[in-house]
Amino acid sequence: MLKTILTGMVISISSLLASSQTFPKLEEAFRLKQLEPPSGKVRVVLDTDTYNEVDDQFALAYAYLSKEKIQLEAVYAAPFHNARSEGPADGMEKSYQEILRLLKMLGKSPEKFAFRGSDRYLEDVTRPVRSEAALDLVQKAMASSPENPLYVVPVGCITNIASAILIEPEIIKNIVVVWLGGNGLNWPHQREFNLKQDVLAARVVFDSGVPLVVMPCRPVVSHFHTTIPELKYYLEGKNELSDYLYNIVCEYSGGKEAYSKVIWDVTTVAWLVNPMWIQTNLVHSPVLTDQMTFSVDHSRHFIRMATDLRRDAIFRDLFSKLTK
Repeated sequence: MLKTILTGMVISISSLLASSQTFPKLEEAFRLKQLEPPSGKVRVVLDTDTYNEVDDQFALAYAYLSKEKIQLEAVYAAPFHNARSEGPADGMEKSYQEILRLLKMLGKSPEKFAFRGSDRYLEDVTRPVRSEAALDLVQKAMASSPENPLYVVPVGCITNIASAILIEPEIIKNIVVVWLGGNGLNWPHQREFNLKQDVLAARVVFDSGVPLVVMPCRPVVSHFHTTIPELKYYLEGKNELSDYLYNIVCEYSGGKEAYSKVIWDVTTVAWLVNPMWIQTNLVHSPVLTDQMTFSVDHSRHFIRMATDLRRDAIFRDLFSKLTK
């Protein structure tokens, strides 16, 4: 494959193609304004590989129950492939069915609210995967405005969002993406599950110029742990939903002793509920290399990236809402 050297790192031709895509040119002042932490109630769509493990279920419930700050307008099923699925399409379908289970417990109809997403990952940075989720996102984003943007919250691989941007690049003017994916800029590698599932989709999003907030898994969100005894104390016996969340973590633990679990995906929602709980800085959008590392180019546009979080404050709010 044709390669070129950029700031001492090997960058693939697919990365160059992604950066050369025809995306609307956003003024940096406009992008920085969109990246300011939200102060009021926001409109949100959640994109989730819900059956991948157990944290997505917490994030979906938290987003739906945080009605004072979040107006949840849709939930999209994202593809995933690990030991809990036979492939991306199977992972997406299992995630969709898990979304339906959770919505039933929350008393929310899935009609025109829950959508199936991509059945595969991007095969080319110029060709989207058309799905119900990607097309609904385009429709909702085009009906939005810079003054009232749609917050797009992917907590799995970012295929659906990249596809929507490729279908209609104009949507980057009307959305803010808040993604749980990748690691910190100075982490040795980016072989993190959400990012490595679809590297091409990640490149599209990083290169598109869309206002982007990133919750890096390591070394930031990896501190958002809970334990079986803590979940038992706060959740067990409170209601059907809290029992379900407690039990799926117990099952996922496999009976291990001295076990704790990172509830990664809740942090994206927490930043929208109260940005004071998660410290973020403005950084230049990184270049994602073939080696799944970040290369820094200070001429690129800004994104916002989390650097620290208040673990106890977030869990306190989460447990309160899950048990009311």
